[in-house]
Amino acid sequence: MLAKNFYGHLTTVLKHRHMVMRHCFKAGIFWQGLLHDLSKFSPAEFIPGVLYFQGNRSPNEQEREEIGYSKAWMHHKGRNKHHFEYWTDYSMKTKRMEPVRMPDKYLFEMFCDRVAASKIYNKEKYTDKCPLEYFLWAKPNRIIERTTRERLEFLLRMLAEKGEDYTFAFIRTLVRRNKR
Repeated sequence: MLAKNFYGHLTTVLKHRHMVMRHCFKAGIFWQGLLHDLSKFSPAEFIPGVLYFQGNRSPNEQEREEIGYSKAWMHHKGRNKHHFEYWTDYSMKTKRMEPVRMPDKYLFEMFCDRVAASKIYNKEKYTDKCPLEYFLWAKPNRIIERTTRERLEFLLRMLAEKGEDYTFAFIRTLVRRNKR
């Protein structure tokens, strides 16, 4: 069972990472594609990934169900800027942790990550609407900065309505514009 979980988790991580890489390349964020999710190979993330692997959803979900939280996720979100959960800070105004706006390059990587994850977990049932549907399903429970949320939803709606080629071309245009 452990060997099956090891290879299953490793295969899932590699497929996901390579798909995100391809998406990042299409989006014009090459360096981020190459470095995407390298922390998943650290013992803090890889071992729980194997122990809680099921193949049809994130092992972090199973870890949460069994112990009440996911140590692997806390490690991951604290090291990967393409997760909106990374972008929180103590607010001098409210005196509590608050979400802050994500820089565009990480927002674009988050988009690529979400599309790839949706493809990996939905397999042959995937359509360009799947990432938007998942976002809308989870939206009421997410603590994400307003502009970041609106921009991500805009890109996911564009994907659902106009497709991958159009959306990645649009992102490439924004990436080029930001480099000037």
